[in-house]
Amino acid sequence: MSSQTDKAAQLDSGNFKPELEKRYKIDQIFKTISWIATFSGLVVLAILLIGVLVDGIPSLSLEFLTSPPSRRAAQAGFWPAFVGSICLLLITASVAFPIGVGSGIFLQEFAQNNKFARIVEINISNLAAVPSIIYGLLGLFVFARLLENIPGTGLPLTGGRSILSAGLTLALLILPVIIVATREALKAVPDSIRLAGMALGSTRWQTVRTHVLPQAIPGIMTGTILGLSRAIGETAPIIVVGAAAFVPFAPDISISGFQEPAFTAMPIQIYSWISRPQEEFHSIAASGIIILMLVLFTMNATAVFLRNRFQRSS
Repeated sequence: MSSQTDKAAQLDSGNFKPELEKRYKIDQIFKTISWIATFSGLVVLAILLIGVLVDGIPSLSLEFLTSPPSRRAAQAGFWPAFVGSICLLLITASVAFPIGVGSGIFLQEFAQNNKFARIVEINISNLAAVPSIIYGLLGLFVFARLLENIPGTGLPLTGGRSILSAGLTLALLILPVIIVATREALKAVPDSIRLAGMALGSTRWQTVRTHVLPQAIPGIMTGTILGLSRAIGETAPIIVVGAAAFVPFAPDISISGFQEPAFTAMPIQIYSWISRPQEEFHSIAASGIIILMLVLFTMNATAVFLRNRFQRSS
């Protein structure tokens, strides 16, 4: 009783006031450092964007977008790389989205809390930090070599070092990101929704499908778009799988076209131009960067639109 009285007396006498002032000063210093770090990053980003826009806008045109590449900067275009990146995104999204979302739903809603589930969770978290070149080597061995042809028939499956193999490799790359995003979105849904659904006689899957998943869709879509934004800028995995720096034709958007061995993508074409000594190629490389940023901006805007729409509907 006496110790509590002594503490109350110390509080009343203001002995802790200097300590509180010290904490407030530390908080203010940390806040100032955070603002400086944020502002510095924005300044560097603004300088880079201004430099790219100044160099790239003069050579940016519809003819540049729809023309094939050339060894002359005045005649070089971006069409094969643009179509190649769009095809890679289609393959990556069509494979990674259903598998990643399905795996996240299973691990979060249906998997038992046993040793096997914990090992899977740890491996998924570790895979998210694996360098992209490792995924490229894995894709080269599995998709470009083992699955090049249908076993026993000789018919092409992935076609070897093709755009299909590259898309599957990028799907593996972003799969951990989608799984983690799906699980976090499902965790944010209150348990009362699950209990209410099952109390009305719904099965576990019916409750997840009709009540939990619609609530989690905005977070799932955001994580998926972020994963695809990473995939569209990756260079190392698709180079290992077989992407070339100079491809004069765009791939056909078909199964046979995806199995063709020659393809390229926007980051590879930009790197090829920027590595040349001529200033003209540097200008068209800046134009390619603008197109790549517009694609990323469109993807992110689509994610925001879908997220807001699902939030309103739910």
